[in-house]
Amino acid sequence: MSRPLQDDEVQNEMKKMVAFIKQEALEKAKEIKIKADEEFNIEKAKIVRQETATIDALFQKKMKQFEVQRKIAASNHTNKAKVKVLQKRHDLLAQTFNDTRAQLETLTADQPKYKELIKGLLVQSFLELLETDVVVQCVERDVLVVNSVLDEAKKQYEEIAGAKVNATVDTSSPLPASAIGGVIVSSNGGRIKVLNSLESRLQIASDQLLPDIRVTLYGVPPNRRFFD
Repeated sequence: MSRPLQDDEVQNEMKKMVAFIKQEALEKAKEIKIKADEEFNIEKAKIVRQETATIDALFQKKMKQFEVQRKIAASNHTNKAKVKVLQKRHDLLAQTFNDTRAQLETLTADQPKYKELIKGLLVQSFLELLETDVVVQCVERDVLVVNSVLDEAKKQYEEIAGAKVNATVDTSSPLPASAIGGVIVSSNGGRIKVLNSLESRLQIASDQLLPDIRVTLYGVPPNRRFFD
């Protein structure tokens, strides 16, 4: 039979138990702290990764927006430059043909040369129509000029075509006074026409020569692959 513990023995046992419990509590607290630190660090790293990804995504978005804006600005600048170049080219071409028109107006004042021109235009018109009866239109101020060379033009046509032509000058429907000169010759009641007014000839020359004039003024385009 065991003997009862003495007071000092009880005190010692109590101290041991308290020390043991305290030690366990300290170790448990240490474990909890270590685990809490680990979880904190894991969560912290997760948050850092998320924030880093968010910042990277925002940066990429801003960079894309900047690149789009840069391209738009560059395109607008290029387009404005192209418009200026095209406008300058248009102005130069317009000036070229305005100068040509002025030269034609000067030609009409040179009666001998202008008469020869009118005769040539009449013969050409007769040959294109190859009709027996034709009507000639001209500006009112040129009626005398046309009449003065009409017989010669008819004779020249007859020598070339081997046929006669009856040509009448229509004084009731002259070309507009603003016209430079030249003639319009028609047949079959006006259904068939040869436009040999000087404006028409200038327009034809413009359409045919415009590509060559562009090359003369500005050079061959770098992307041009074919030549007439």
